[in-house]
Amino acid sequence: MQLGDARLGKFGDNLAAFGRTLRRAGVRVDPARIALATDAALTVGLERREDFSAALEAVLVSREQDRQVFRELFDAFFRNPNMAHKLLAQLLPSAEGKAEPSKRRPRVREALSPQQAFGKQAQPKPQDDKVDFDAAMTASDLQRLQHADFNALGATEFRLVERLARDIRLPLPTFASRRSRPGHRGQALHWRGVLQSAVRSGGEPIDLPRLQRVRQPLPLLVLVDVSGSMERYARLLLAFLHAATSRQALGGSARLQRHVFAFGTHLTDLGPAFAQADTDAMLVQASAAIDDFAGGTRLGDSLCTLRALHSRKLVGRRTLVLLISDGLDTGEPQALEHELDWLRHRTGRLLWLNPLLRFEGYAPLAQGASVLNRYAHGTLAVHNLSKLEDLAASVAGVLRR
Repeated sequence: MQLGDARLGKFGDNLAAFGRTLRRAGVRVDPARIALATDAALTVGLERREDFSAALEAVLVSREQDRQVFRELFDAFFRNPNMAHKLLAQLLPSAEGKAEPSKRRPRVREALSPQQAFGKQAQPKPQDDKVDFDAAMTASDLQRLQHADFNALGATEFRLVERLARDIRLPLPTFASRRSRPGHRGQALHWRGVLQSAVRSGGEPIDLPRLQRVRQPLPLLVLVDVSGSMERYARLLLAFLHAATSRQALGGSARLQRHVFAFGTHLTDLGPAFAQADTDAMLVQASAAIDDFAGGTRLGDSLCTLRALHSRKLVGRRTLVLLISDGLDTGEPQALEHELDWLRHRTGRLLWLNPLLRFEGYAPLAQGASVLNRYAHGTLAVHNLSKLEDLAASVAGVLRR
């Protein structure tokens, strides 16, 4: 067994095994806490065993009665003999720890004992005691992740790519709004500014400030497919869009009119979730709101709900629609065609972001994909980080056309 970087997911596998051991001991550990433990380990590093243990304890233990159990299990599960001169500390899974077996708590002894398999005592495999260590990810690995398909990533790699996606910017095209502000250009004079300037210059209007129209990003409508085939893409793209369309990412300009919906078998409004300032908090609230995650896809019915309940959120013909889906719709093609025709006539541009474009020679032959291809103004790929980085330029190119 190997511990190491995110390339092969070995470090994540060992943390998951440690989490299973904690669950056997009665500690409340779920997949979300394991993911937090991975982030905590990457944050504090593995140079100091005490820091690593404290980081795991902070995110995995929520009850005081589990604290001593965690520490004994950590000492028994991880060992670090004479490896202090290596670049990173080596973590050895072991059934022997600092505490003697007779002095361990019953919950710890039970968790570390071999599990029963069909009534027979399971024997530990000899190769499980051999641990090798890999160095941290190199620049070439990061370059590989730039072009790696989101659906082909391991658990640790997926978490890393999700963090990298949050740093990608999406500068949306802007338009001149009806609002104005003082400036040096513009057709109308800013009379209040003219009078204030004249007061400072003894009554002579020397400076003539003008009113210029404020430019703001195009209103954005995002529809994200959360069906089973889009499971790996939906979470990562939601995190990307939340970070890329925040006010801080847009440079503090006018607030973006942004409406986000998830659709599977029905439509879910993610507006309250996207109102969260923190991306992790947004993902937690969105996961709680979406109750048809990893189900089927009925885009026609979802658009019908959008038309009936949320049509006022479509801000005229300027609205830019980003529809993120693989087009594998299970509804009636006629209903989908009718709703897409309505959506296209009430928005500015409809862009279909399709992860299946990663396949060379892809053609929208499915019924839902065929209808989407006819009504979309453009189709863009969003299956890896490099495509997300090129998304802004691709959107601008489609709008120019």
